[in-house]
Amino acid sequence: MIVRLGPAHAGWRLDRALADAVPTLSRERLKALIRSGSLQSDSAGAVRDPATKVRGDEVFRLAVPAPEPAHNEPQDIALRIIFEDEHLLVVDKPAGLVVHPAAGNPDGTLVNALLHHCGEGLSGIGGVARPGIVHRIDKDTSGLLVVAKTDVAHEGLARQFAAHSIERRYLAIVSGVPKAAEGTVDAALARSAANRKKIAIVHDNRGKRAVTHWTRLQVFRDAALVECRLETGRTHQVRVHMASLGHPLLGDPVYGRSGKNGRELLKRLNFERQALHAAELGFVHPVTKHRLSFTSGMPPDMQELFTALLV
Repeated sequence: MIVRLGPAHAGWRLDRALADAVPTLSRERLKALIRSGSLQSDSAGAVRDPATKVRGDEVFRLAVPAPEPAHNEPQDIALRIIFEDEHLLVVDKPAGLVVHPAAGNPDGTLVNALLHHCGEGLSGIGGVARPGIVHRIDKDTSGLLVVAKTDVAHEGLARQFAAHSIERRYLAIVSGVPKAAEGTVDAALARSAANRKKIAIVHDNRGKRAVTHWTRLQVFRDAALVECRLETGRTHQVRVHMASLGHPLLGDPVYGRSGKNGRELLKRLNFERQALHAAELGFVHPVTKHRLSFTSGMPPDMQELFTALLV
């Protein structure tokens, strides 16, 4: 694979610039490929340091190994499939289901369910642990995501995510009532320096630009239903951005806080997750070029919380 880095990447870390130029590969996977000697510079030969600074006028050759067979075990886990053809499928993920295996969640994931449903028919670009996975939503967020069956579909979808042309609409129930009817949060995000398990708004070059457009849909006594449309899709983006406005998601164990009444309501309803649902997903089919759009209604647990807040 030939990768050209232009003036816009000058001064960037090499791994970050490559991740920007090759959206089908994660930054962590690119780091591993660089360290393994899989990256060659036309001018300097093998480059093994991911932190190398980019000049801005360089051409690299990246050798990406053929995907190994997935080591994850297929598991018969029920899936709600909204759409499927030979190239991709759209899944309505329930809250509580992890998207792909990782430390602490070696199985029982969406990937295990997909391997049972699709067999070997998943794109290998995501690597051994993440076959078919183009994007993800948090374990305790419910809603829609698209999965690639072929590498062509994976690459086409990844380009759309990188170009921010994917339509994504979330429903969130937040603590307190935003004074404005709508607004936009444009604030870069990165791992928190104080707590690596959290994402934080940052003001240095570590962060990736993140933009959330939000609209207040329904006002309750001390909460609100908010629609969030994502211009970008960063880890924990809605959760961090809404918390930055002083309106964290109800039930959010990491970024949230609730008053006494809110805590009592969540406990009474046994609601133990952030109140966030990926309600709409739209994109251009990477093979047929047809525009596709899918919606998912509020799941029963969030609907119960919504109804209780109306009282």
